[in-house]
Amino acid sequence: MKKIYYLSTCDTCKRILNALQPLDGFELQDIKAQAISTEQLAEMKKLAGSYEALFSKRARLYKERSLASQKLTEDDYKNLLLEHYTFLKRPVILINDTIFIGNSKQVVAAARETIHS
Repeated sequence: MKKIYYLSTCDTCKRILNALQPLDGFELQDIKAQAISTEQLAEMKKLAGSYEALFSKRARLYKERSLASQKLTEDDYKNLLLEHYTFLKRPVILINDTIFIGNSKQVVAAARETIHS
C-alpha cells in the first residue's frame, strides 16, 4: 500500500508533497475532507507502535484543552485522533510496511529515498 494522509490547507504538507514528487501509485487522503477511519488508524498504529507516535502535541486544540497537563493513555490518544484531524502529526506516509510520520527534514528525506529507490 502506498498512501499519504495529509491536510490540503497545510502549507507544510503541500511543500512536502511537492518535494516527494513524482508520487506514482500513491493514494492521497485529505484528512479534513475525508476523516480517518478506525481501521486506518489501527493500521497506522500497528506500524508506528503507538497512538502517541501519531499524535501532534503541537496542535492548537492540544493547547486549548490543556491536554499537556493531563496524563493521556493510549485510548485517549486514539479517541482524540479519531475526534479531530488536527491531532494527527502530518503528513503520515505509508509505503508497504513502512511508516513515516511528521514533517522533520530527516523523516521527509527518508520517505523520499524510500519512494524513489
